[in-house]
Amino acid sequence: MSRRVLEAIRKLLAEEGVPWQEVEHSPVASVEEAARARGLPERMGAKSIVMKTDGVFRLFVMSGALALRSRLIRQRLGVRRTRFATPEELLELTGVRPGAVPPFGEPILPLELYADPALLDNKRIAFTPGVATVSILLAAADWQRVARPVLFHFTRTGRAAC
Repeated sequence: MSRRVLEAIRKLLAEEGVPWQEVEHSPVASVEEAARARGLPERMGAKSIVMKTDGVFRLFVMSGALALRSRLIRQRLGVRRTRFATPEELLELTGVRPGAVPPFGEPILPLELYADPALLDNKRIAFTPGVATVSILLAAADWQRVARPVLFHFTRTGRAAC
């Protein structure tokens, strides 16, 4: 199904008139590996994390150089519990494996989409579009226009999630 996600993203970007670049590379499973494979700074990578917030799965996207702060998500969404989706839940929900979740909710993935505004500090962003051997690079403003995320601050500097 991951190829289907890639094709859906290509189609959406083409329909919206968004210029993008595709880069093929060795398989990657993390933001760090993807940054090395792309030859770009980690901050340009759109790190996508699926979380269960109370009973609802949602997609949170941030700069690859930042860490998620669960407390800020709980406060903003008014939920008590958050946890990361398991690899099995992720595959069932999105059809893709960890490390390849693209930064898109509907119509690409059946998830509400949230993004930390720090991602948009980059002129361009890069992400894996459902396939661990492909990256897409595009203007951050174009991604925001097409993906239409809800923006709010939920990150901090550093790697560990809290």
